[in-house]
Amino acid sequence: MALPLSGKVIVVVGASTGIGADAARVFAGDGASLMLVARHEEPLAAVAKELDAAYVTGDVSDAASVRSFIDATVARFGRLDGAFNNAAMTQGGPLAEVSEEDFDRIMAVNVKGTWLCLREEIRVLGGGGSIVNVSSIGGLRGSSGMGAYQATKHAVIGLTRTAAHDAGPSGIRVNAVAPGPTETPMLEETRRAIPGGVEARIAATPLRKAGTGAEVGATASFLLSDHASHLSGVILPVDGGFLA
Repeated sequence: MALPLSGKVIVVVGASTGIGADAARVFAGDGASLMLVARHEEPLAAVAKELDAAYVTGDVSDAASVRSFIDATVARFGRLDGAFNNAAMTQGGPLAEVSEEDFDRIMAVNVKGTWLCLREEIRVLGGGGSIVNVSSIGGLRGSSGMGAYQATKHAVIGLTRTAAHDAGPSGIRVNAVAPGPTETPMLEETRRAIPGGVEARIAATPLRKAGTGAEVGATASFLLSDHASHLSGVILPVDGGFLA
């Protein structure tokens, strides 16, 4: 039986650590040919070497950089079949205490960056393919202490649903995963920003555990595969039942 991503060229944006790196490992195991993208070359190169994957550095908040790494993917493989848009940053603290500089930066990476990736990916996917954006359960509900981050993840959901409508007539599917607490370096940042907040969410999760990047990756692999050929505009929580 063929692997679910066998023969597919997937670009993984934000692939140097955390969910992006773990998802890339899942996609490689599921048969995909990968182009890995991140800002910092050293950790990115290490993941690429581990997976025998191609890589290129890039900044999702810069339009020319995004166009460059998408074009580099097509130049390397001759086409693009799917994308996993994971590049993001977090921002703790009450909304009233977030600086304008920090707010602008997280918007530039999480929202503008997702839009720029979608724009360039849709341009080259042309006659079909699949895009998976990474939102969060924080994009489906609110809570205190992470207002700027949650605003960006709500925006990612809006971009996903709109792109599903815009790109659907071209045969391009656009979906999003919405992870709950997931054991990554970013989760450690949240633990420091909101003491006890992560543990409270895990305690309120029916499965009573944080997720893993591999679990998020496996869900994204399904959405990228032909097994999900009639799914578009879906926001799929990967949260151990937290939103149930």
